Amino acid sequence: MHTSWKVGPLAQASGLTVRTLHHWDAIGLLSPSRRTTGGHREYTEADLIRLYQVLALRSLGLSLETIATCLDSGVDPVRLIQDHLTRVQETANALDLLRTRLTTLLDALSAGHAPDTDALLNALRAIGSATPQAEGALQEQLADDQIEVLRTRAASLGPALHYLLEVEWPELYRRADRLRTEGAGPTDRRVQRLVSRMDELSTLLTGGDQAISQGVRAAWRAEPAAMSGDPAPATDNWSTLADYLDTARKARS
Repeated sequence: MHTSWKVGPLAQASGLTVRTLHHWDAIGLLSPSRRTTGGHREYTEADLIRLYQVLALRSLGLSLETIATCLDSGVDPVRLIQDHLTRVQETANALDLLRTRLTTLLDALSAGHAPDTDALLNALRAIGSATPQAEGALQEQLADDQIEVLRTRAASLGPALHYLLEVEWPELYRRADRLRTEGAGPTDRRVQRLVSRMDELSTLLTGGDQAISQGVRAAWRAEPAAMSGDPAPATDNWSTLADYLDTARKARS
């Protein structure tokens, strides 16, 4: 017997609002896939699995657009649960640390003592804390200090980095190449949207440093296998795609 849910009960069970589920349905992120004999749409167990994936990826700080791209491209369910668990554990550890330090402050105040500076600083810190192949390709194009910028910004993204850099970014390139081979021009709205998102990711990872961004694009052009994770992409094809995307960027400016 298959279990299904109407939007109201699913919203209540998941802690979401009906409005949120309707919005996700409207944008194609999560739609009920079963239709009853009476014409009502209901969510299935498969939809529930996708809902978990959406919520897990959102907990990593990813945007709905990135989540949709990742799910369309395909994510490793084991990796996703591990990353979700890691983020939950990090949050729990941060809360435990904050609780310990706040307890220290409370004990001092309750005893009529002013908390010392170290205790206050520790509490503030607790409140605020809460691929080799690709790197080799980047080292051919970037200086050591530029690589360090990428490392620092990548570390700040935590588990979200995997989905942004290893899932969404290669998928954006694949989508652009499909549009190119289908004959879409560089000024096509769909191509412009993909280029805009690529540049958004570039800014996120480089801090907006144009020299680093150009170096990353050069690495994609020179070593697409290392950068994309695809063991055997056609290098000539990727070079053609890079020219196509550069033309799209110039058309936008």
